[in-house]
Amino acid sequence: METRAHYVAVGAFVLAMLFLAFVAVLWLAGSQFSTSFAHYDIYFEGPVSGLSNGAKVEYIGIPVGTVSDIEIVSDPEELARAGKPIRVTIEIKSTVQIKKDAAASIQTNILSGVSFILISQGKNPELIEAHKGERYPVIRSRRSTFSSLAARGPQLLDKIDGILDQVDDVLNEQNRQNFAATLENIKKVTGSLAEHLDKSYSSPNGLKDELSAALTDFDKLVKGLGDTNHQIEATMQDVRPGIRNFSQHTLVDIDSLIGETRQFVSGLSRLASQIERDPTRLLFGDRREGYQPK
Repeated sequence: METRAHYVAVGAFVLAMLFLAFVAVLWLAGSQFSTSFAHYDIYFEGPVSGLSNGAKVEYIGIPVGTVSDIEIVSDPEELARAGKPIRVTIEIKSTVQIKKDAAASIQTNILSGVSFILISQGKNPELIEAHKGERYPVIRSRRSTFSSLAARGPQLLDKIDGILDQVDDVLNEQNRQNFAATLENIKKVTGSLAEHLDKSYSSPNGLKDELSAALTDFDKLVKGLGDTNHQIEATMQDVRPGIRNFSQHTLVDIDSLIGETRQFVSGLSRLASQIERDPTRLLFGDRREGYQPK
């Protein structure tokens, strides 16, 4: 009886776990089915290495959907309209609003090699719509930085190879010899110039002696100016007492002389006026008779 009861308990526990798992699956499926998705087409010129069905689709860095299909365009009209041979169909949440000027690029994880679609946010307020002949709205594509480098890699290598060929032509044996000869000539010219300058400077009556003589003459001139300055100061010291005495006595006498001269000139002026009025008075004196009392 105890063994049978034990089996019954284990069986009930297993049935309960199976029931819970079934409910969880239904709940997840219901939530999955309740979410609506919108489909978009993206045309790439290629390659799309690392991209596969089920790859992530991110909108400004946020996972919003997956890649549902990757095909090579076989319809000539579709190829002519799109201009690119690879069509990638994505499904993303319908709540995500894709702007008219949004762009999609393929980003690759360098370490894992797995690629995903990255959609950038546009600035145009209008939402993208499907045009005539398109089954889904088409998001324009652009190359990622890594793809641009990979696409331009061969061209860059060709340019580098051409530059190396030109450098090799420039540095051929003849040019290297000419360059070495030019360096040798420059070395000789600079050595001769340095030797000439050294001789011009250090030889007798050379630049060194001329500079020394010029400095000596300049030193003598400075000393002469200093002596002249001292002499002028001494002369001023000797002249100052005479100037002071002249200013204290002579100037007073000159002032008195000027005053007397002014008086003399004033007397002469009056005399000249009298002669002009009565010239005979100077010869006969004053002939007017004064009053005589009787």
